[in-house]
Amino acid sequence: MRALIQRVKEASVTIDRRIYSEIGQGLLILLGIEAEDTQEDINWLAGKIARLRIFSDENDAMNLSVQDIDGDCMVVSQFTLHASTKKGNRPSFIHAAKPEIAIPLYEKLLLQIENETNKKVKTGCFGAMMDVALINDGPVTIWIDSKKRE
Repeated sequence: MRALIQRVKEASVTIDRRIYSEIGQGLLILLGIEAEDTQEDINWLAGKIARLRIFSDENDAMNLSVQDIDGDCMVVSQFTLHASTKKGNRPSFIHAAKPEIAIPLYEKLLLQIENETNKKVKTGCFGAMMDVALINDGPVTIWIDSKKRE
């Protein structure tokens, strides 16, 4: 699993000109799933997201997690995070999981983040054409790959 995590002041997903979901201060997580992802990837990534200390404390140091600030999480599926640009100029998405594999893994990750944060996770709509809006706080943007675990 690959996650592009953005610390946000607010974020929203709009589908067909209607707001589908929105959050205040917290994390917008763009998520790419590949067929080889497992429950182990889900557990590791959800724990990392919940405990990632990227919010400022009273000394303006990044020492607080989304849990510490009682922030929100929004997860938006984004198969393009598994794009390969190795050959040519048109990206290949061969490594992105097909919906029948990706959707159950996506739903399991949502539940695991909710378990880790004790808070409902907002979402996009899997497979829909979405307009994602955000105010990036910082900006702070973190790339995490559950296979590399760096």
